[in-house]
Amino acid sequence: MAGYRKLGRTSSQRKAMLRSLVTALLFNGKIVTTEARAKEVKKIAEGLIALAVKEKDNFETVKVTAKVARKDENGKRVKEVVDDEVEKEIKKDKASRLHARRQMLKVLYDVTDVPTARAGKKKNTKKVDMPAKLFDELAPKYANRNGGYSRIVKIGQRKGDGAMEVLLELV
Repeated sequence: MAGYRKLGRTSSQRKAMLRSLVTALLFNGKIVTTEARAKEVKKIAEGLIALAVKEKDNFETVKVTAKVARKDENGKRVKEVVDDEVEKEIKKDKASRLHARRQMLKVLYDVTDVPTARAGKKKNTKKVDMPAKLFDELAPKYANRNGGYSRIVKIGQRKGDGAMEVLLELV
């Protein structure tokens, strides 16, 4: 007997579908899908959250000086002005957290956040660092919880094919 559901797809299609569903769940907090898909997505998502909880405090802060170009009021670089040096603190991952981040990046897709006020404008879009979101937002939320980071709520049967639809959400 197989250790996973095939979901009526080839392995590459199934992997891509599950990756996109897991990314959507972790980015939005909830998704609506079929029951079989939700059970598979729940396994993957809870594993990633458990990994983030385990490695959330495994970093060190380092002070770094960097050259930053001056910008005008529109955010464009000013060419004639010399670069300024700025000192800032960055988080430097230790080896096990770096490995966990790379494990997460194997599963998660890149997410581009488009604000609703300027929908369709390329200017205000920004790339979301999903492993950082897992480490900084979700891991502290679930730090004192031993598993069970998501729940499946049955909605009812889908009109078209009668498949059981569920709401998969983070607790």
